[in-house]
Formats: sequence, structure tokens, C-alpha cells
Amino acid sequence: MKKMTALLLASVMTVSLAACGGNDDDDAASSGPGTQITAAEKDETEATHTIKIGVFEPTTGENSNGGKQEVLGIRYANAIVPTVELNGTVYNIELVEADNQSDKVAAVAAAESLIVEGVAGVIGSYGSGVSNAAGQTFADANVPAIGASCTNPQVTAGNKYYFRTTFMDPFQGRVIASYAAEQGYRTAAVISQNGDDYSTGIAAYFRQAFTDEKIGGKVVADEAYHAGETEFDEILQKIQKTNPDCIFLPCSTAMAEVLLPQIRESGITAPVLAADTWENLSMVKAIGEAAEGVVFSSPFEVSATTQAKTFVRGFQSYLRQNAERIALNGGTDEVAAVSALGYDAYMTMVTALESLDGTKDVLTSVDLRNALYEVDYEGVTGDISFDDNGDAIRDTAYLKQIQNGKFVFLKKQVDETE
Repeated sequence: MKKMTALLLASVMTVSLAACGGNDDDDAASSGPGTQITAAEKDETEATHTIKIGVFEPTTGENSNGGKQEVLGIRYANAIVPTVELNGTVYNIELVEADNQSDKVAAVAAAESLIVEGVAGVIGSYGSGVSNAAGQTFADANVPAIGASCTNPQVTAGNKYYFRTTFMDPFQGRVIASYAAEQGYRTAAVISQNGDDYSTGIAAYFRQAFTDEKIGGKVVADEAYHAGETEFDEILQKIQKTNPDCIFLPCSTAMAEVLLPQIRESGITAPVLAADTWENLSMVKAIGEAAEGVVFSSPFEVSATTQAKTFVRGFQSYLRQNAERIALNGGTDEVAAVSALGYDAYMTMVTALESLDGTKDVLTSVDLRNALYEVDYEGVTGDISFDDNGDAIRDTAYLKQIQNGKFVFLKKQVDETE
């Protein structure tokens, strides 16, 4: 398939999809043939034709800050590329949004609602836990999903209908552990959230990388808390006694706002290292001075490519056109990495759709799934193609530091183990 530049896609698509149709794909789930995308014959009598794309994101709950920013990136992409032409018919692309509420149970209900709506594909979610929870629902319906920012390996593992456009936690864990070693940190404390797939997963990968033979570091405190906790005196007292060289704190923006001020108020001065969820300016503003100096990994850097710079200019203009958009973006026009990832996930879906033009009279969501495995898309967060597991082939992260309430690019980090 031809490589498509992110910002040169022609204006394209929306037509209601029937949840019926046939396919001969051996990998199709036993529950049915998936959503039918096109009709066998062109119908000139219908005023509009629509392909529905689900937006499966948390716009309420613990992860709502990031979820809203990811939705904005998807909406912007839809504004840039609203249609697609398949077999001589122009289809409008209609976004069908479902709030998974940052909750695993609600996530299944949200996923089921999208299937009932007849979506051809799904984008989301911010948050690995809700993505894991909904994965089987999408697979059973033979509807492909592209996770924009969910990083836990379990999202795609064993699921032939789930893809992702960002890097994964094993890679993130190695990148942050390598940075810690470069800074001369020999001991670390780890604080993670029980029951949270993202937090516990990346904590484990950091721990493994930091203590392996190559780095030879030592985790001197390994503490965990539960969702909803607000007092961390006991955990912090244990950490203070070990006097670590650094603290690794992978968590949601909501928990960062509670935890980090208490870390600093306890008198602990060790540098804090974090992961991709920390790229959220509204969180930084809420934390204030305590956020100063935190270093985290990111899948996106505006200075990395011409496409990235062009995207940032266009997206900021899009935000400024509407006060509600600014509010959803945390009251700022700064561009979060998850917005860029949401944009890329949508454009990747469109690229796969466009590749189906002229291939079959009747196209289904199974055909869309198959096309995603062949995608070669030049995105604003980097080139996107998928391996056999549905994971984007990525080996680069960008390390950033919070300085004076802003995100400052430190360095590009390439994973040499990949």
C-alpha cells in the first residue's frame, strides 16, 4: 500500500452501516461476519452514505483528562478528512462516541453500545485497563479497534482485532530505566496502583530493566496503593527510610495530582521519573511547584518531523476556534501527545479504508481489519505499520522534563534491543 502523508489526505466520508454481510476470512470470529461497509450496488437514490467509526474513550472518571484530549485529536482528524470514496460512492465518516468512564465494567457496556450502533471500526482507548476489558467485545463482533495511547501488551495479545499506534510498556520501562542509569541513579523506589493494568505493568517492566545485569540497579522500596486513596503517609515513610536515588511513579493524571505534592511535602527530594500519562498540562498546573523537574517518556515531539510541526499548527488553530475545545484540552492550546496519537489512529483507519477501494463489491469490517495489517502510513507521531500482533513497529521515545510549568524536550531515546 502506498505511504500516505498525514496532512495531505484529501477531504473524504458518513452512511449507516448494516450489521450484516458475508466474508470468507478464516480468522473471522464465530459470532458473525462483522459490519457491512458497502452495498453490492451503488444506490443513487440515497442522499448520503455513512461509515460509522466508534470513539471509545474515557471522558469521565480517573482518566478523563487524557481521554478528552485524545477525543479532540480524533475529532480534528475527522474535520480534516471527513469522507472516503469506495467503489464509486462517497461515504461520510461519522464519529460515534462512547464514554467508557475510566471503568472496566462500564467499558464493556460502552463497547457493546458501539457494536449496536453498527460501527465499522473503533478508536481507543486512553487507558489500558478499559481497552483490555473491551477487547473481546470488539473481537466477537469482528470489528477492528485501534488503541491510540494504550500501552499495556495485553491489549493486543491474542486479539486479532486490536491494534495500537503507540509504543508499549516493556519499551517504555527500558527507556526510563536506561535514562535513570545515565543519570547515575543506582537505587530506585517504585510506587504503583494495585489493579491498574497500566501502572502495575509498566512498574514491572521498569523494575526488570533497572535491576538486570546491564544496569545493575536496585529497587529499595516497592510500594502500591489502591484507586481512590488520598493519604500516603505510610508508603512515603517507608520510601524516605530507604533514601532512593530516584522514584518511578507511573500513574494517572488524577493520582499524580494527589501523590506528587505529598511526596514533596514529606521531605523526599529524590528525582521523580514517570511515563507517557504525565504529558498533561492541566495536571501540571494543578500540581504546581511540586511537578518541577519530573522526567517522563513520550511518543511525540513537535520538533521531530515536518509533519509533526504542521499538525501542531493546525491543531492549535482548531482548538482556538472554539472555547469548548480549549476547555476540553485543559484550558490550554498546548498539544498533548495523546491528541497526536488520536489523530494518527483515525488517519490510519482511513488509510486502511481507502486501500479497500475497488477490491470487492461488498466490504465488511473484517476486510478493514485485514487492510490494517498492510497499512503503511506516515503519521505525525512517526511511521505506522503493524506487526503480526497488531502493534505499531516503534523503537523511539522522547524524554521530556517539566520545567517552569512547561514540557521541555531532553533527548530522543532509541531502544537498541528491538
